[in-house]
Amino acid sequence: MPTTFHEIPRERPATPLLDRADTPDGLRRLAEGELESLADELRQYLLYSVGQTGGHFGAGLGVVELTIALHYIFDTPDDRLVWDVGHQAYPHKILTGRRERMGSLRQKDGLAAFPRRSESEYDTFGVGHSSTSISAALGMAIAARLQGSKRKAVAVIGDGALTAGMAFEALNHASDVKANMLVVLNDNDMSISKNVGGLSNYLAKIISSRTYSSMREGSKKILSRLPGAWEIARKVEEHAKGMLVPGTLFEELGWNYVGPIDGHDLPTLVATLRNMRDLEGPQFLHVVTKKGKGFAPAEADPIGYHAITKLEPINAPVAPKQPSGPKYSGVFGQWLCDMAAADPRLVGITPAMKEGSDLVAFSERFPERYFDVAIAEQHAVTLAAGMACDGAKPVVAIYSTFLQRAYDQLIHDVAVQNLDVLFAIDRAGLVGEDGPTHAGSFDISYLRCIPGMLIATPSEENELRQLLTTGYHFQGPAAVRYPRGSGPNAAIDPALEGVEIGKAVVRRQGQGVALLVFGVQLAEALRVGESLDATVVDMRFVKPLDEALLRELAASHALLVTIEENAVMGGAGSAVSEFLAAENLVKPLLHLGLPDYYVEHAKPAQMLAECGLDQAGIEAAVRRRLQQLEQSSS
Repeated sequence: MPTTFHEIPRERPATPLLDRADTPDGLRRLAEGELESLADELRQYLLYSVGQTGGHFGAGLGVVELTIALHYIFDTPDDRLVWDVGHQAYPHKILTGRRERMGSLRQKDGLAAFPRRSESEYDTFGVGHSSTSISAALGMAIAARLQGSKRKAVAVIGDGALTAGMAFEALNHASDVKANMLVVLNDNDMSISKNVGGLSNYLAKIISSRTYSSMREGSKKILSRLPGAWEIARKVEEHAKGMLVPGTLFEELGWNYVGPIDGHDLPTLVATLRNMRDLEGPQFLHVVTKKGKGFAPAEADPIGYHAITKLEPINAPVAPKQPSGPKYSGVFGQWLCDMAAADPRLVGITPAMKEGSDLVAFSERFPERYFDVAIAEQHAVTLAAGMACDGAKPVVAIYSTFLQRAYDQLIHDVAVQNLDVLFAIDRAGLVGEDGPTHAGSFDISYLRCIPGMLIATPSEENELRQLLTTGYHFQGPAAVRYPRGSGPNAAIDPALEGVEIGKAVVRRQGQGVALLVFGVQLAEALRVGESLDATVVDMRFVKPLDEALLRELAASHALLVTIEENAVMGGAGSAVSEFLAAENLVKPLLHLGLPDYYVEHAKPAQMLAECGLDQAGIEAAVRRRLQQLEQSSS
């Protein structure tokens, strides 16, 4: 069994076996009896590596043995191994030739936090969002069949990711086309079964064996000649399995279910995978693991150790902390509790983001009005629509990047019916080290084209609270977007007061240039305004725009500059351009926002600088445009 560690090593550990097995070819040259020692070395190196860089932690510790067994039995990269979400892929990266680059993880120009096709041939599918692995692996299995190839396709999916409808759509389709593929369910929360031990491991070996499979197929051929006999035998087998293992659901979907087995028992894992590798048709292996396995603090607190920050040197000088405000998600969480206390109709809905969206306090104070629907964003939105139909006031707390998955429901189930649903859109804009899969780069663009939608972009904490109240009382669908992290520490008024819809606020009166800010770049814009003596406007609303103020600004300023942490294409700046064109107001414009490419992972400040959305970038872009205007007029 794995060695248990109690501290993260600060010095690089000795890893003689891992030194020989830092590629799958090297791993497969090891004797089977060496694999358990290799697992200890890999786990210790993972602890050291993540301690140096920070990053996802508990999930990787939980799949050390599974990762070794998969690469040992399957001929990767020719056999396709698809990881779901990718939080657990650090051991995979270490074993696939990237160990010496792990120190660059999540840093600018370094390794990505998730599997990425452009990074390694062993990363067969790029991920970041949950519940895609079975569909992707099925596509690979079908492609292999069409090409006449014998390569295998394996999807590794967690019990949380299996809650999404997309996973079941893929399970259903795979059985329909009788795909030759393997799904490994990594059950690390005991959410499906606690039936793990010697008996279930033994049964799994029997059920997955070629002898059992050939006997089963032979019996099927014989009994199929007798009317009704095979159906009776199938039901007897199914019910016999159902008494011992929890696989009846998957068997009904057309999968050969094996398990559950101990995901930290390497000999059993290797034997079972070896048995299942060449079986025909859809195969389903259920392994039970422990998140954070091998590191005692992470085993005790798997949520707290989902990810960690890097360890600082013991004698490093402690830099004085800069004062900062509360996290935007914390402001939302407090507002939700306050509004729920004031309005008994309020209900809170989240797709498995209780901690991330700061709904813990709400879930404890108002458990009957709190709904975590698991990783099911589409269901979350239509659930809110149904509640709104019958008098409830739903607030859907969701990350910008995850709302993209429920776009059809947002339009057809909420907006077309003009239902009162408030979307509290967290992680709007760039999010840092998790990279483009987690960035909220497009929500303004994809929301503003929806008729009847109110879209608000607060610039600081108190305004977030006010705009949430405004959106909550709006008659129809409303969205309030806010970023990850902390604000400028604005004083927060505890009153539940809203603002006038569609009303912007001039924060600084200047001349020549007007900076129209949609969101949290207001602080940078005010500093630029001081340098250029420019007018600075906190626009607050993307939809509806403050049209009266825009007419005034167009008449009194030589250049209008829009600033947003959203894609320039179709964003708030586009809304301003469309309004001016409709009014036949010809005015020089400059739109600043996210460029037409995916901004790669880095520190948030580095990403903003790359996009020209920091103070220096905004000022430089404005000065360039002013210079161009002067040259064109001379």
